[in-house]
Amino acid sequence: ESFAGIRVIKSFAREEQQEKIFRRGAQQSFSHTMRTVKATEAVGPLVEIIASIGVGLALLYVCATNLTAGRFFGLISGIFIIYEPIKTLSKLHIVMQRSLGATTQIFSILDSVPAVQDAPNAVELVSSQGRIDFEDVTFRYSTGVTDAVRDLNLHIEPGKTYALVGASGAGKSTILSLILRLYDPTSGAVKIDGHNLRALTQKSLRAQIGLVTQETFLFHDTIFKNIQFGRLGATAEEVYAAARTAFAHEFILAQPDGYDTVIGDKGCLISGGQQQRLAIARALLKNAPILLLDEATSSLDTESEKQIQKALEKLAAGRTVIAIAHRLSTILSADQIVVLDSGNIKEIGTHAELLEKSGYYRRLYDLQFNQPTEAASEAASEPDVLAEELV
Repeated sequence: ESFAGIRVIKSFAREEQQEKIFRRGAQQSFSHTMRTVKATEAVGPLVEIIASIGVGLALLYVCATNLTAGRFFGLISGIFIIYEPIKTLSKLHIVMQRSLGATTQIFSILDSVPAVQDAPNAVELVSSQGRIDFEDVTFRYSTGVTDAVRDLNLHIEPGKTYALVGASGAGKSTILSLILRLYDPTSGAVKIDGHNLRALTQKSLRAQIGLVTQETFLFHDTIFKNIQFGRLGATAEEVYAAARTAFAHEFILAQPDGYDTVIGDKGCLISGGQQQRLAIARALLKNAPILLLDEATSSLDTESEKQIQKALEKLAAGRTVIAIAHRLSTILSADQIVVLDSGNIKEIGTHAELLEKSGYYRRLYDLQFNQPTEAASEAASEPDVLAEELV
């Protein structure tokens, strides 16, 4: 953890604190290890003492019974033969105790039952037109105290672009998770082309969906393999075409081994913007009829963002796109903008329609684009009011 967060630690000058935490953890680990080693090593002398007592008892038995020399040596040989196996068995309990914690965790994972499973009569979704319906959907996470979405009714037309806007915790990411069927709704139904997601196989459903997330995940592999992950078996030309569309081709060729460059764990050897472009190229290669974008351009500079927006607009043609965006400039051309608040739809409409309503979306727009409207002035005064309350 300290190595992973080294930049944060140094920027806050917390080296000494982290060193103390590390030393404390290391000392605890050392103490536990020493107790285990002492217990393990104490077994050997104990077994040897018992064996010596056995030899002494054997000698007493010989003296008391006038045992012949042959039988005596046979008895002694038997004691020494079983000595090592007994010594090994005596340590087995300690070894089992050391591995018990790890095996318990492993078996708890292996024995766990997935919360989302295919129904016995689940059918394959061969192809999708891209129509998505949320019908009275309510969902709460297992660790949540309130509903992430509540009584949600949303009808997404095929081939259209829908943007989800709202504060953190409004339910935007939850909606994408429900479409992917990473979770099942607590009540209500999510449907694709009229099919309840519970009636479809998960594999066939997700084959119809492309995803680009805010936190890009790349594998410790070559750039080529990471892009090809979007569609296994894709040809080199198809991979190159996806990279060009995502404006990644040039920076890939600048790498030491081009497309064969290994990018490290989670893509640590390339920049955040480059990671995002590879993720977009991967989604482009999949060529799915439904595309989910969770802040897909969050790690890009202004110039790259404009290029990616053009690529995404080209990709969106004829596809259903659901995009989460905090920067409103990226979703102004969406067919419908869905404004969420506490798991409910607060407003819905085009950019122009929502501006005319002068509601929540208009206030967000004015704040981001620094327009001196009454709504923006009220929002700007909120920190001062909060400060007064804290004082």
